[in-house]
Amino acid sequence: MNLHTEISSNKRSDGAGGRLLDKVAVITGAASGIGKEIAFSFVREGAKVVIADLDQTAAQKAASEIDPLGQRALGVGMDVSSEEQVESGMAKAIEIFGRLDILVSNAGVQIVAPLVEFEFAKWRKLLSIHLDGAFLTTRAALRQMYRQNSGCIIYMGSVHSKEASPLKAPYVTAKHGLIGLAKVVAKEGAAHGVRANVICPGFVRTPLVEKQIPEQARALGISEADVVKKVMLKETVDGEFTTGQDVAEAALFLAAFPSNALTGQSMVVSHGWFMQ
Repeated sequence: MNLHTEISSNKRSDGAGGRLLDKVAVITGAASGIGKEIAFSFVREGAKVVIADLDQTAAQKAASEIDPLGQRALGVGMDVSSEEQVESGMAKAIEIFGRLDILVSNAGVQIVAPLVEFEFAKWRKLLSIHLDGAFLTTRAALRQMYRQNSGCIIYMGSVHSKEASPLKAPYVTAKHGLIGLAKVVAKEGAAHGVRANVICPGFVRTPLVEKQIPEQARALGISEADVVKKVMLKETVDGEFTTGQDVAEAALFLAAFPSNALTGQSMVVSHGWFMQ
């Protein structure tokens, strides 16, 4: 049974209870993949969610899937690397739902190439989405969270926040950077009741990862099956992909944690690929 089915069959998604009852969450890059799974999980636990995505139509569609009644999910178009769009989208979320309790900075892209051949424009694009996007959404969220004297920010890192792999120079750089940002937010936000943490998933079989498989096969001169077995899952304890549900459960745990005892930390969810 997948998470979406569980919502409809086992638990109510109308906010009638749960660990995030009436909390408001903005989740970037949430029209599909991990972000969408987190949105389903949060609504299952009583939250109201804003699905922010570069593709506004897809964001609105995802919001309708999550909450057909249109009371607990809102889809907004947002290019996280655009200061104007971030400010506008975050303001709309606060205007509609009245507050902001959780930011999940999840939007990201992947571009694979050897460092010596990496185009500067592509380097800048990836860093802009991952790091500028995290900064811009964090800044906008903190303004509201400081007014409320409470809040939680979750960054979507990666095992590549801890490790490095060939062909992924800007991605590894960006994911390492998110840990630094989270630590600063944890330090600055503590006086205002704001926590910040990073989730570091292993490979999750999202469209982003599916795209990488043939790209890495070509770049490394191996089969796609070997990319999965000998590159992506080689260091796991069981040869299994991390699932979107795994990551969503980690996000729910961090979002619902009741105190500053857990802040400035990174949680690895990777089937043992990286152990700390």
